[in-house]
Amino acid sequence: MNLELVKQYLEGAKNDEDGSKEIESKVTNLPPRFIERFVTKGIKVDLVETGRIVCSMKVQPHLLNAGNSLHGGATATLVDLIGSAVIFTTGASSSGVSVEINVSYLDAALLDEEIEIESKALRVGKALAVVSVELRKKKNGKLIAQGRHTKYLAPRTKL
Repeated sequence: MNLELVKQYLEGAKNDEDGSKEIESKVTNLPPRFIERFVTKGIKVDLVETGRIVCSMKVQPHLLNAGNSLHGGATATLVDLIGSAVIFTTGASSSGVSVEINVSYLDAALLDEEIEIESKALRVGKALAVVSVELRKKKNGKLIAQGRHTKYLAPRTKL
């Protein structure tokens, strides 16, 4: 195993024509909050009600992993974003900051497969919110991933 190649992959190092190395980050010039737009491209909100959101989307090529299925990082990002959005449906003024997030990966979603993402607010209190998010295959309802997200809701100042 060439450990230097692993390092170069992570750092974005490249060799110039003169043999010198130049570090070129692949994310330096991306716009702010790029990941949200990248992962949610093509999402359609099918239902919004108090404490519940249902969305659908086709698995896009830019969200695939090396095995040609929905990348685990994209799945976790959907749990984060759709889970955070459902907190607003309860009347909260902020979606808070993450305290804990977990995702169980149960099946693969392939290119152009239609998936459904359902988020439910399990509890939204004064200091904490807990939500669940499920990703399912739209054609048969088979569970792809199940996530739970806990967020800290900073108290409002009384000034």
